[in-house]
Amino acid sequence: MPIFRSSGTDAPPVFNERLLLFILAAVQFTHVLDFMIILPLGEDLMRQFSITPAQFGQMTAVYSLSAAVVGFCAGFFMDRIPRRGTLLVLYAGFGIFTLACAIAPTFGWLVFARAMTGLCGGVASSVVQAMLADVIHPARRGRGMAIVAAAFPVAQVLGMPAGLWIGSHFGWHAAFGFLGAVALIVLAVAIYALPPVPSVRTKETPLRQMQAILTHPIHIRGFVLSAMLLFGGALVAPFMPMAMVKNGGMSKDDLSLMYFCGGIVVFFSTNLFGWLSDRFDKLYVLCGISVFTIASVTIITRWVNAPLWVTLIFTTMFFVTMSGRFAPAMSMVANSIAPQYRGGFMSVNASGQQASASLAHITAGWMIMEDANGKLVGYGNVGLVAAAAFVITLFLAAWLRAAAPWAARNDGRGGKAKWMTT
Repeated sequence: MPIFRSSGTDAPPVFNERLLLFILAAVQFTHVLDFMIILPLGEDLMRQFSITPAQFGQMTAVYSLSAAVVGFCAGFFMDRIPRRGTLLVLYAGFGIFTLACAIAPTFGWLVFARAMTGLCGGVASSVVQAMLADVIHPARRGRGMAIVAAAFPVAQVLGMPAGLWIGSHFGWHAAFGFLGAVALIVLAVAIYALPPVPSVRTKETPLRQMQAILTHPIHIRGFVLSAMLLFGGALVAPFMPMAMVKNGGMSKDDLSLMYFCGGIVVFFSTNLFGWLSDRFDKLYVLCGISVFTIASVTIITRWVNAPLWVTLIFTTMFFVTMSGRFAPAMSMVANSIAPQYRGGFMSVNASGQQASASLAHITAGWMIMEDANGKLVGYGNVGLVAAAAFVITLFLAAWLRAAAPWAARNDGRGGKAKWMTT
């Protein structure tokens, strides 16, 4: 494995970059998988604790809500404490509280454990992004972002079939127990391999630091771009399996194959999109990928009965292009943020993304109804709104690039970063 020199502010001079990216991706993967794996366990949990669907919905919402609220609060001090220690403590909490979910004796205990898991996992996710931007050189940051960002779609496409399989064979307890054990194994590797990334030395008070994070024009553009980046996909993804069964003629067994094919191709396409982001202007890469994303989302949200192999082509294209957008967009955002604000920015940014995804879920729920024949009505309109969100994302990326051209270009013509002189 090659050893690269760090570009971070106070990072050690050398570190194993591949191992670092593997650890950061594993943290992101388990965090997203923890959220996704509970969705197919809803029926078992409602029967176990005698709760209503509304109460189950509240239990899933508390995960994102706690991550969003605490993530924003963490932004006040995230740049004042060492990245490595922060990540290890938060991820240890994530693993412990995931195991606590497995042994929850009551519904109230489970809700509390889910809230704490979301708190630790959500803030750890923002530390991952900050650490990656701190220590990975900008010339390779696109590929690094692609590898870590791929953890999101891979976990999303594998989470539901994994939850179904583990839940049906071993019960809902085992799903949380297995994931908690995996998290503790990742933690052990992280303790050994993560490089120390000290806090940024600053004389600003936490309040002034947060004021600068929230009000800087480039930061505002980054926040809006990141939120819209998630909004379109979050409109479509939660209702996609239901629509494929009710409207598209797929069987429930076919869903596992759909997610498996999507996850496998995403895994292999990650390096390609990362390489493109490091080789060409990130805005152009994002535009090229988004053309296929818009086409696929418009088609699959209006899908009717078709041969399975045809359906898998378009659903896989959706998964691949949805994940591919993260590499150019998020590396552009990371490149535009000054190192002394990066941890706080990423924490607040993750909070905004959680809120954006929640808003998308609510919006899609308002637009979709079930007719007398059991078909989903309105999902096609959700696809149009999502396509519009993808187009808006491109304009927002161009807006950010106009203020921070160095964040998008890889040919040396982007100009000196303005934050370097402030």
